[in-house]
Amino acid sequence: MSAVRVVRPGDPVTVTKGAGDEYRYLATGAHTAGTYFLMEALVPPGAGPPPHEETREEEGFYILEGTLTFLPDGEETQAGPGTFINVPRGVAHNFKNETDEPARMLIIFAPAGIEWMFSAMAKEPARFLEIAAEYGVTFPSEE
Repeated sequence: MSAVRVVRPGDPVTVTKGAGDEYRYLATGAHTAGTYFLMEALVPPGAGPPPHEETREEEGFYILEGTLTFLPDGEETQAGPGTFINVPRGVAHNFKNETDEPARMLIIFAPAGIEWMFSAMAKEPARFLEIAAEYGVTFPSEE
């Protein structure tokens, strides 16, 4: 059974970096009995991941600050504060900060487990594609 978890601003949490973004782990599978992973993403201007697909998880994005350009399934959409985007597993998607201001959002994955991919990539960025494959993440442009 999971315990109640409270994370306040400034509390120490796991922080990783990838695709130019910074990720703060708010709740991992260890906190949620494996049901979901929630992180806060800080996306500086010009940053964002390449097009990719999760084959094991649903992924949701909730924009808190700034504007991001999302391309879920090839459909471009501008997402500002208060926008929520759900991407089902197996759907190619990416996002990019095409503005001059940083953006901040919450990203949730269900089920949990993929958080360890982000941690591994931060430690060994040269193995990015190999590590992603171990977690069922594919890159359509690389196939």
